[in-house]
Amino acid sequence: MLSRYLRLPLPLLFAGALGVLFAACGGGGGGASGAGTPPVQQPPPAGNPPPAALTLALAPFAANLSNPTFLTAPPGDARQFIVERAGRILVMQGGTLLSQPFLDIRALTDTTGEGGLLSMAFDPGYATNGRFYVYRTNASHDIVVERYTVSNDPNRADPASALAILQIAHPTYTNHFGGLLAFGPDGYLYLGTGDGGSEGDPNGNAQNPASLLGKLLRLDVRSASAAAPYLVPDTNPYRNQAGSRPEIWALGLRNPWRFAFDAGQLYIADVGAALHEEIDLQPATQGGVNYGWNRMEGSACYRAQTCDRTGLALPVLDYGHDGGACSITGGYVYRGAAIPELAGRYFYSDYCAGFLRSFLAVDRSATEQREWSVAKVGQVVSFGQDGQGELYVIGSGGIWKIVRA
Repeated sequence: MLSRYLRLPLPLLFAGALGVLFAACGGGGGGASGAGTPPVQQPPPAGNPPPAALTLALAPFAANLSNPTFLTAPPGDARQFIVERAGRILVMQGGTLLSQPFLDIRALTDTTGEGGLLSMAFDPGYATNGRFYVYRTNASHDIVVERYTVSNDPNRADPASALAILQIAHPTYTNHFGGLLAFGPDGYLYLGTGDGGSEGDPNGNAQNPASLLGKLLRLDVRSASAAAPYLVPDTNPYRNQAGSRPEIWALGLRNPWRFAFDAGQLYIADVGAALHEEIDLQPATQGGVNYGWNRMEGSACYRAQTCDRTGLALPVLDYGHDGGACSITGGYVYRGAAIPELAGRYFYSDYCAGFLRSFLAVDRSATEQREWSVAKVGQVVSFGQDGQGELYVIGSGGIWKIVRA
């Protein structure tokens, strides 16, 4: 997520190695679905609190990258797939960055403002169907979601396999594109879209159920084809409401650059405006949640002393801009094997402040809040999670792995 912050001037955003990288969504097509909801698989719970003596470090993992925005891998896969903003996906295998990219769609990707290739997601059935999805922006500044398939070479995708899933118009502004797509525990594809840009959501997209901007979307892509690129799950909360887009799962988001599923919970790190950064937490099965923007920014009313909070879900955690903080960078819950004391802890950072913090979610409360003493790595763009559940910090031009010090 290169730089994702409206309140920073664009020249400053592009001055660093990362540039700007936000993401927001709007527009889209639709369909109907008779698909049921698979049972939620519950990961193991957290263990005992990490001992005070436990220290962490950020170990250099990959360098000399061109504006990296994301890292992921299919479950159990020993490789790491690294997304670059300009439109390439690279493969790290056995600690070596392969010379040939997994996918190169630079000709299709536009990096104006906060745009670019912002994330990718492997299909839950990738081991057998070879399918994966990308989230990018095009020359019209639209948000584009596409499906690709791996070639006979496991380290190369087939660029000719592209299937357009969803294109969302993002007119007028070139910030707040959102940026993440991920499969939920129900097997559906979720997209986090920004409010359309500018300041304060001037078009009122986040609270408008007729717009796909400022939302979390939920799509069934299991039988995607050119004729029907996605279906709308029966349980989507706005499916049968007149004047509402049926793809919407939740609304009231400003710029949900990163979100994560874990243990039946959904964590959303929503980038704030001038004063507050927030982390929202809800059961993954809870649709129709209104996260409050632009009536609220974090746990406070936006540009008002009072506001109507009826029906709004307040964040589980928010923080201000003290100490140079400016924009939250959401991460993941740790589920790796290398540091079992961290099991169940959600990690996050801030693009400007560069800290590494974690907490344990208990009954919608952020407990065991902790800031870890690690070396700063510049502007923190994103987090990554590999096929073994280990976590990575993506910073200015490089990637670092969270390890035991």
